[in-house]
Amino acid sequence: MGRATANVITPAGPAWMAYVELTKPITWFPPMWAFGCGIVSSGAPIAERWPFALAGILLAGPLVCGTSQIVNDWFDRHVDAINEPGRPIPSGRVPGRHGLYFAIAWSVLSFAVACLLGLWVAIAAAVGLVLAWAYSAPPVRLKNNGWWGNGAVGLCYEGLPWFTAAAAVTGAFPGNDIVLVAVLYSAGAHGIMTLNDFKAIEGDTRLGIRSLPVQLGADNAARVACAVMAVPQLAVIGLLVAWNQPLHAAIVAALLVAQFALMPRFLRDPRAFATWYSGFGVTLYVLGMLAAAFALRGLPA
Repeated sequence: MGRATANVITPAGPAWMAYVELTKPITWFPPMWAFGCGIVSSGAPIAERWPFALAGILLAGPLVCGTSQIVNDWFDRHVDAINEPGRPIPSGRVPGRHGLYFAIAWSVLSFAVACLLGLWVAIAAAVGLVLAWAYSAPPVRLKNNGWWGNGAVGLCYEGLPWFTAAAAVTGAFPGNDIVLVAVLYSAGAHGIMTLNDFKAIEGDTRLGIRSLPVQLGADNAARVACAVMAVPQLAVIGLLVAWNQPLHAAIVAALLVAQFALMPRFLRDPRAFATWYSGFGVTLYVLGMLAAAFALRGLPA
């Protein structure tokens, strides 16, 4: 009996495009936005250090974030062969072990660029790259547990790029106020990552991935996601008031109130409205990040 073959449609285009596809450019926006917030919060004159700012943006997006996506695709290649056979590795457009070699090479390039931007940037990049591999690669594979995996992604998408930006454009360790706000927004991003898990509850259950919706059930996970997003923003508001930045505190508060207004619809049916809430609620969240960054910029040195 002949071997059955699946009809797989692979996108046409030059071979190098498959490698670009592995880096998933659409995922670069969150860390690049956080990097922009870090630049704003630093108060540094960009005109004097624009090469560092540009290199840092490339580091946050195409390089470190891109590395995380390549690593994830390599270690998920067997699952993708079933669920997404058109992806670059299972389709054969990135053949053999080239995906692994690309992940290693992109990691080395990312760290090399980070080292050119200073000690603190190199340290932040090293942490981000370690988490990128730990998230997907066995035996650690943080993605198998929503508590750890979402925390790692939140830190890599928000806190580390924010810290990296402030360090890159100032050439020094960012102030404690910058670090504290970056950490708070990283913690809130854990809830944002949970929102992405609702669309894959059935698949995660079959594959043994213990996302929060799988562990807690959809309703409880939705409550946790909302709380985890809201509490750090409340803390930021309190800090801004304490730092005599009432206008910026009011802006962040108004954006949080708007999120509260959206939450009941999401909580009524988390599976149906997770994507909807992610689109609107997360937009309000990241606008609050920018408002907080401008507040930090106005603090006395």
